[in-house]
Amino acid sequence: MNKNIEYSWQRVSVLMFVAYLFSFAVRMYWIYYFQNEPSFFWNDELMINTNDGYFFASMVQKILEDMHIHNPRVLDGWRYGVVALTVVFAKITPFSLETIILYMPVLISSLVIIPIILIGRLYKNLSLGFFAALIGSIAWSYYNRTMVGYYDTDMFSAMAPMFILYFLLATIETEQSKYALFSALSILVYPFLYDSGLSLVYAMGIFYMLYMLFFHKNESFTYYSIILISLALMGIPWYAKMIMVIVVYILLKQDKFGLKPLMITSGISVLLFFITGNVFYLIYAKLMVYTVRGTQENGLMFYQVAQTVREAGQIPFSLMANRISGSTVGVLIALIGYIALVMRHKSFILALPLIGIGVFSLVGGLRFTVFAVPVAAISAVYILYLLTTLLKIEKLRLLLLAFLVSIFLYPNIKHIIEYKVPTVLTHPEVQILDSLSKVGSDKDYIIAWWDYGYPLWFYTNKNTLIDGGKHQNDNYIVSRILTTSSQKEAAYLSRIAVESYVRSDYKNIADTIFRNGEQNQVNIEEYFEELEADTLEIPKATREVFLYFPYRMIDIFPTVKVFSNIDLDTGKKISSPFFFKANGIQQEGALVNFGSGVSFDQNSGNLIIGNQSVPVNAVVTTGVRPDGRLGVSRQQIHANAPMVVLILQNYNSVLILDKEMFNSAYIQMFFLENYDRELFEAVELSAYAKVFRVKI
Repeated sequence: MNKNIEYSWQRVSVLMFVAYLFSFAVRMYWIYYFQNEPSFFWNDELMINTNDGYFFASMVQKILEDMHIHNPRVLDGWRYGVVALTVVFAKITPFSLETIILYMPVLISSLVIIPIILIGRLYKNLSLGFFAALIGSIAWSYYNRTMVGYYDTDMFSAMAPMFILYFLLATIETEQSKYALFSALSILVYPFLYDSGLSLVYAMGIFYMLYMLFFHKNESFTYYSIILISLALMGIPWYAKMIMVIVVYILLKQDKFGLKPLMITSGISVLLFFITGNVFYLIYAKLMVYTVRGTQENGLMFYQVAQTVREAGQIPFSLMANRISGSTVGVLIALIGYIALVMRHKSFILALPLIGIGVFSLVGGLRFTVFAVPVAAISAVYILYLLTTLLKIEKLRLLLLAFLVSIFLYPNIKHIIEYKVPTVLTHPEVQILDSLSKVGSDKDYIIAWWDYGYPLWFYTNKNTLIDGGKHQNDNYIVSRILTTSSQKEAAYLSRIAVESYVRSDYKNIADTIFRNGEQNQVNIEEYFEELEADTLEIPKATREVFLYFPYRMIDIFPTVKVFSNIDLDTGKKISSPFFFKANGIQQEGALVNFGSGVSFDQNSGNLIIGNQSVPVNAVVTTGVRPDGRLGVSRQQIHANAPMVVLILQNYNSVLILDKEMFNSAYIQMFFLENYDRELFEAVELSAYAKVFRVKI
């Protein structure tokens, strides 16, 4: 076949269209599966399936509908590419905001096929690019973070770096100044699309510079490109970088500068990049975020959140392999393929940072696997391509390559079919929030765990104290409100926290209240004793405060408790509360088996936990009566015993708790509707969530 025809843009465009269509169609399986699930719909559209999506969607609401005016956490949306694009789509298309945020991840993330195919074309191997695009566009980890409804900046996570990688590779392979310009511009725009990956782009830029200095140190073009890329990487305003990059590109195009002046200028530009970009600190800070565990060590010793987030924890090799290539065998083949591809095209060493950050997931957590997916796909297909070269007939080679690629695709497509992730909230839950949006004003606050912060913003137009991006020391405050056995403390602390937050111009609440790290730091134990004794001054109410207790919080309630179950002076755990939830129950005579080595002997009234026999204080049963009201019955068994069996008839489940957990505000107010009428007013008493207004 004529090479000009084989690598023509018409042929490339057709392959891009097919690969993009494949990526799009595979992702539509989620829509197909849940299209008849009414509980997942709101405003006649399926809802999104990632909490963080509501963070960006709230910014869109602020721009389009002037909502969240009094929410300090809803930032200027124009600084985020995902928000800017959403606003544009909302203005130029007839689709609702709900529809746009549902499908936008598919439209954007599928563009990853473009740089993958272009890399194949660059290396004179379109088959490599096309088949790698099929795998890389839907592989396990990339799919999980770019599926329908995963409205987040992750839709740019692997796609944007792959464009940068392609332009850098093209700069090396062609030595055309336009690709150096495109590299600089793609680097320049990257923070607008995915700012959390800036350290990765730094690494790619540095790798490019080292590569050019090692292999092309005596060429003027090397220093042209290094100057442009250094400018794009500098930590200065984007518009200044844009002007500098374009001006320098025009000057360098004239080719009037000698090698030595270019070397000196490039050295200065690299130095300025390192200084203004704060390179080493940024990389160090990223490592610390995902590797540091435990409590804060300065001032009061608050519990850190990193070790409770699954994606920030260590993962086994098999999980890393599955998420990058679909299987352990697949990732090993990809590793071999990467080495082989670098031996054939040494410029592909520039992809090493993407591979490296994928391997870093073993320590840093599974979210890092996504960056390695496209490179692993290219590498794996390269090995498969080499195997097919044993055949001399071109059509047979393509058929065999397609078959081998289908083997790679199988575990990833199987995962997609099985990965039936639900929407963040269900229709009945959103109905509650929609009702809450009509109560009070947009100045009001909702006390809730940080998992629910962003959705609460979006559906209620109200504010929260903690959310998915603000949950450091203030987790202690909210955890204490939700888990305390004193409803007076819950009410008073809610009011103090909200008013202190607003009066301090939205500073860290715990640090403000407790004067953390200051010479007159508050004695925590004395503070809460004064609170309970009514000797602490409670600020005047300037807005409404609501407590939000969703049923779904029951699965993370022990984790919520962890953040306040700590001595802030020592960092040590205060108590060891017991909490166990059972859904499947089997009864064998007088023995009720809850699973996981926990059972209840009705004859003795004791719990059997492993090899221990623990007396039960009471069996409490809750359920909705025929009149629609909640009925609660209590069977006393052993006086002064530590454990309580709570039977939840509405939810077909049982909770085994000690008295500390049983008496918590969440358990008492949600499951038993036992609340102090002088402190709280019930706003919503649904089986899905209960909302109380703080009356003080």
